[in-house]
Amino acid sequence: MLGQVSPPSPHGSTLQRRSFLRSSLGFAAAALPVGSQAQTGPNARPIGEALPEAMKTPGGSDTPYGQPAVFERDVVRSESRAAGFSVWRSPLQHQRGTITPNGLHFATHHNGVPTIDPAKHVLMIHGLVERPLQFDLERLMRYPMVSRTHFLECAGNSAANALSMTALDHTLGDLAGEVSCAEWTGIPLSTLLNEAGLRPSAKWVVAEGADGGSHSRSLPLSALLKDGMLALYQNGERLRPSQGYPMRLLMPGWEGNVNVKWLHRLEVVDTPAYTKDESGLYTQVLNNGQIEHFAFHMEVKSVITHPSGQQTLPGVHGFYEIGGLAWSGRGRIAKVEVSIDGGASWAVAQLHGPVLDRAFTRFTLPWQWRGQKAVLMSRATDEMGHVQPSRKVWKSRYASHSFNHYNAIHAWQVGRDGRVENTYA
Repeated sequence: MLGQVSPPSPHGSTLQRRSFLRSSLGFAAAALPVGSQAQTGPNARPIGEALPEAMKTPGGSDTPYGQPAVFERDVVRSESRAAGFSVWRSPLQHQRGTITPNGLHFATHHNGVPTIDPAKHVLMIHGLVERPLQFDLERLMRYPMVSRTHFLECAGNSAANALSMTALDHTLGDLAGEVSCAEWTGIPLSTLLNEAGLRPSAKWVVAEGADGGSHSRSLPLSALLKDGMLALYQNGERLRPSQGYPMRLLMPGWEGNVNVKWLHRLEVVDTPAYTKDESGLYTQVLNNGQIEHFAFHMEVKSVITHPSGQQTLPGVHGFYEIGGLAWSGRGRIAKVEVSIDGGASWAVAQLHGPVLDRAFTRFTLPWQWRGQKAVLMSRATDEMGHVQPSRKVWKSRYASHSFNHYNAIHAWQVGRDGRVENTYA
């Protein structure tokens, strides 16, 4: 059993899952209420009196736009204003599937959320092109669209664990909630760029948003032609204002900051523009003092969502499911390993399909908890062979004040009372 901290065997995961299922069935049978048989005889109460209130009267009306149950009112994003701008983090600790609801998708706003009339908004493509073009939304809606499922992650996600000398006792969402996954629908940028006619000297594209700070980033033209999308829909509905309504740039697997929201201009150029948004906060400083700029890809990463920070295991000892999410900006997830002893031993977790390219992948592993202290960790490997590093290894590469692209292994400490806290291991 994993709970006995033994090295994994080729058949270990299968045996663990079989034991987990057998024990779960036994637990379910034991949980059936005793003495719940219906009463009979002349003094028996009407069956209807024992029914729950919801079964005694007709329910209320629905709403034009569906809302979560009132009992889920606490499942919301959390906001912080670190570095002077607004960050809304997704409550990953409550997520079980791989698609983040639109209302819980993380968002970072450097200059607030603009209110844009879609009837007046246009996208302009100009610069090193043969035919400068301008598209309004009505025209764009006539183009063929594609749908792709991808994660988005802020370059500064998990900054607290990268910078703080001591592990902060926060929830997973507060520590690493600047990442979400959705189905995006829109027009491949290659369609629009090729329609404009690219000149031989064209190498880069400056993407600019229609927000108050004219947020802009330089991207390699070759990458935009290969993967870039003009996203118009998210999870089947029009983009929400906090996600760039009426249109945004989507670059799968790249740091969130290059996925320019409220996109209104693509300027084709021969060299990077070195804008304010790519020359300061989003430039990496290595331990040797050198600069690592244009580090676009988000590296392989995983987090355990349950049990996780500030959650508490019930007092009942027995089998629990360790579950979480893994993703990589380089491709698909190939493997996730889980440790309950701070990395002394590892067991291979089950990956739940579909395992998509540059998207969330859910993993689970049964765990027998007997009330002992434990340190839970997950370590992901992607299809390119990149392995999630330890915190010590990541910190040895970057300067002490660096925090962007932090993808080190995340650890949770489980106390004897079942309370879970963030920790470093």
